Amino acid sequence: MSDPKAHAAALAPLLPDILAMTERVVSIDSGPYDAAGVNAVIDVWSGMLAGLGFSVERASLAGRGDQMTARLALGNGPRLLLLGHADTVWPAGTVAQWPFSRSGDRITGPGVGDMKTNVVMALHVLKALLQGGLAGLGSVTVLIVPDEEIGSPQSRGLIEVHAREADLCLTLEPCRPNGGVVVGRGAVGALYITATGVTAHCGSYREQGASAVAALAPLVAEFEALTDAARGRAATVGIFRGGAARQVVPGEAEIHLDLRAPDQAGADALLAAARGIAARPAADPRVSIAVTGGFGRPPFPTTRGTRALYSWAEEACAALSAPIHEVVARGGSDGSFAAGLGVPTLDGLGAIAHDTCSRRETVEVSSIIPRAAVLAHLIASAASGRALPR
Repeated sequence: MSDPKAHAAALAPLLPDILAMTERVVSIDSGPYDAAGVNAVIDVWSGMLAGLGFSVERASLAGRGDQMTARLALGNGPRLLLLGHADTVWPAGTVAQWPFSRSGDRITGPGVGDMKTNVVMALHVLKALLQGGLAGLGSVTVLIVPDEEIGSPQSRGLIEVHAREADLCLTLEPCRPNGGVVVGRGAVGALYITATGVTAHCGSYREQGASAVAALAPLVAEFEALTDAARGRAATVGIFRGGAARQVVPGEAEIHLDLRAPDQAGADALLAAARGIAARPAADPRVSIAVTGGFGRPPFPTTRGTRALYSWAEEACAALSAPIHEVVARGGSDGSFAAGLGVPTLDGLGAIAHDTCSRRETVEVSSIIPRAAVLAHLIASAASGRALPR
């Protein structure tokens, strides 16, 4: 049987190495549009995995960094998929403005919580577990993608290929404050509405112009009105921009609409309503409107398999006197793709992070070893043959 305290004791000496590698990768800018930075981070992780005996494959994506798939065949038994990403929400140049640093029990820097600390932690968990051979586990696949922060549009297919081959999926998004582990997520989507009008000088030739901004402006309130808190549905205009100069009738404008719903039925209804609004012709027939997008991340259902994994995490936290509670998140993750296929999936298995995707993002250093021990307990429990319903 897996012993969470023994896992914590074995992992504790690795904390300096975890922190050192975390500083190394946090000190590399790796936004989703920074292929070189993403690949530099993957270089670090792939090197460690190769040293642990994994077969590492990398596939380049157009305009992005590489997808990294590391596989280790162990024998007969459950097949584990570990999901992570190398990209952050931060553009090139952020590290220079906001370098990795530590103050007391907190470390900070771009992507420190989402999710560079967590991947580093997981690799060291694998290192510790492999010293014992991981008898009983069939295989381990570590999949790191370069485009998660923009919804994994190019990586979804690969994630689903590996998920279909897996018996369980553990996702390395950050643990929420006070031990929040993700057991479910809603659907996440986006619509992009663009308007093309006719430019003209606002003084002498105003009547010759057709404003793209004027065509889209009335839609903002209508989109926002689709939000229904009681049903858990939200439509949010995150970007509305257009025009080139104050004195020019704007010939172009665009809206980026964020869509969220708790289930597929809600997602379908919300998308249909938003598309209905966007499809209406502009009042000025000289303005054309185009609509693209949809729901890119499916709902993450809380299945019996996910419940079983959560109960294993509860066991570990009880043994370690560590906090844990269930979270059903509005945000999406790559775990949604595996869960949507019915694979037992648990998310939020990284270190405890605060204020992710903000300049206040931090990780609790004191949480790294306990959360690493939780992850080790989940993997070792699967290796011991504990049943996971699907």
